[in-house]
Amino acid sequence: QVQLVESGGGLVQAGGSLRLSCAASGRTFSMGWFRQAPGKEREFVAGITWSSGSTYYGDSTKGRFTISRDNAKNTMYLQMASLKPEDTAVYYCAASLRILRGVSAYVNGMDYWGKGTLVTVSS
Repeated sequence: QVQLVESGGGLVQAGGSLRLSCAASGRTFSMGWFRQAPGKEREFVAGITWSSGSTYYGDSTKGRFTISRDNAKNTMYLQMASLKPEDTAVYYCAASLRILRGVSAYVNGMDYWGKGTLVTVSS
């Protein structure tokens, strides 16, 4: 069982930046960020393969968000820039015991989920 703990959420003004962190308690092969806004379905934000560092992004965040990981700390990050009010959501960290390639694989392939951290972007 892998436990995931997110941190770094909060309130930020539009145009600002924020960095989310996700610490994993065990070994995983792929990790990702998802988000869910009120009244909307969960959306894939970004994913990263632990060994190779290959990254994948959802269309709505590509170019503004950057996913990275620190192998030594077993921690994944999401650097968010140029934030918009529509980025407001609960952001979830997720992990897979498989090496995932491609957005579709991340959307359907997660084995563990964190409890989420709220990001609110004010206009």
